[in-house]
Amino acid sequence: MLNKYNKHNFHSYTFCIWKEVRIEEVKDLKINFKSKSGSQYIFTADGLYRISNHWGRVANCYWRLLPLNQFKNQSTTIAYAKWSDFYATDATSKIFYIKVNTSTQEVNFYHMNSLENNEKVVVRNSNETAKIIKIIKDIFVDDSWSKHLKYENIDVLRNEIISELINTEKNLIAIKRNYL
Repeated sequence: MLNKYNKHNFHSYTFCIWKEVRIEEVKDLKINFKSKSGSQYIFTADGLYRISNHWGRVANCYWRLLPLNQFKNQSTTIAYAKWSDFYATDATSKIFYIKVNTSTQEVNFYHMNSLENNEKVVVRNSNETAKIIKIIKDIFVDDSWSKHLKYENIDVLRNEIISELINTEKNLIAIKRNYL
């Protein structure tokens, strides 16, 4: 059963990818709600705008921001999400998968309900997903993980290990054993 989200329940255990918009989109709209943390919300029939300086883990939600330009946390940003962009989440269900762009070194997670074309992915709970993302980010910025491994090209090795991390349930130690 798909949940229908609206102004009464979007803020409770949801995952959403918000798209940044320009201030012109909301300049004539009325703020409908202001949270304790200072975020402001404007409700529409199809979705909502959020004006906030914090994104990512928001209370019990996972809200990612797709910025128009380079994003800096703590900068106030206006973003929009359709009601249909919200998906149910919790801490224990295996509902997240990871995608990596190795050329830009971007690592992001997605809700399994957003899968297209019957993609085959490994799904994890929120804690496992966060752990794998941290490992991948470390692999991008530091080469100490490659000490004692046999390889010809560090970039090729990095890509192979990251691919295994996101496409299997093996941990980094098990993956590295193949390169000893």
